[in-house]
Amino acid sequence: MRDIAAAPQAQPSAESTAFGIIAAISFCHLLNDMMQSLLPSIYPILKDSHGLTFGQIGMLTFVYQVTASLLQPLIGHYTDRKPQPYSLVIGMGFTLVGLLGLAYASGFATLLVAAALVGTGSSVFHPESSRVARMASGGKHGLAQSLFQVGGNAGSAIGPLLAAFIVLPYGQHSVAWFSLFALLGMLLLWNVGLWTARHGLARLKPRASQAAAALVPLSRRRLILAVGVLLALIFSKFFYMASITSYYTFYLIERFGVSVQSAQLHLFLFLGAVAAGTLAGGPLGDRFGRKPIIWVSILGVLPFSLLLPHASLFWTSVLTVPIGFILASAFPAIVVYAQELLPGRTGTVAGLFFGFAFGMGGVGAAVLGLLADATSIGFVYQVCAFLPAIGLLTVLLPETREARG
Repeated sequence: MRDIAAAPQAQPSAESTAFGIIAAISFCHLLNDMMQSLLPSIYPILKDSHGLTFGQIGMLTFVYQVTASLLQPLIGHYTDRKPQPYSLVIGMGFTLVGLLGLAYASGFATLLVAAALVGTGSSVFHPESSRVARMASGGKHGLAQSLFQVGGNAGSAIGPLLAAFIVLPYGQHSVAWFSLFALLGMLLLWNVGLWTARHGLARLKPRASQAAAALVPLSRRRLILAVGVLLALIFSKFFYMASITSYYTFYLIERFGVSVQSAQLHLFLFLGAVAAGTLAGGPLGDRFGRKPIIWVSILGVLPFSLLLPHASLFWTSVLTVPIGFILASAFPAIVVYAQELLPGRTGTVAGLFFGFAFGMGGVGAAVLGLLADATSIGFVYQVCAFLPAIGLLTVLLPETREARG
């Protein structure tokens, strides 16, 4: 008898993995997150050209994050009940219109609408594209999820670079050039929609039925507990990630006196480890089971995070590599575990977890910034060092067994 994480191995799929579809979804994830990351990157331009206050910039961020996170589980739930193979094209269309709005906005109200459209595009994209990755996995759910997610990591890293080299020198109107990426994404996603309508939905339904039949049912209370534990683990992961992605360069400059360029190189090293961990987490979950990977990828960071605030510059750089790699490996395993825990609710699960992760990243950056202002950036890392201890909650995840042990 094995736990839920091993269920896909017990039910091998005769269908092959559709790597072409996974590659298309991953690349479109890159395009989506690249375009999403433009908004905060162009705040200095918007502030100068429209005379915005910091409060108005905060409102832009609020509107974007609400539409990009809170709508995701609602959209995922709707498409679980009424599949929409071409919704990905519509979502990318929202992003395209939002980018044009950002490029040619004449006032703050237009900027708010544009930010909401960009956020809505992200909310439509993530639940459905995660579902398509599962459809195309051929039973290799973790691998498909990792390949899908690493595209988003790459896009988030590329977006600010493109903003620096294109938008900052050429001004607000140059944001419109990025609508060409949205058009490319819409073309690719139209073909993905065709595949989904003709083949993907037929793949997904039998798997959900087999998974539900193969697992001993859990009570509603235990399901709610399990989902709550997984969300707590995501809180731990993305709050800690926010401490690095938002404040690591400031920490290095303040504590070790390094240059801005050197600090950025250290951050790049961490982000590279995050990408590698995201890519590895899913396949490791396929091989060893989701729950062991969740254990290791959250709680396993604790020794390194506790050492980090007391390390020299050299060892700080060394420690961020296993921290980034191990911590990032959690998310693919958590998403797939939850999808197997709730068969038939692939979009709802993806929307809930991607939306919550995005929201926690934004909230974490804000809360930790306030904490740094009130204390010091060094104190932030001393507090965040204990966040991975939340991984102990993994013990509460259900040991769901196969009905035919």
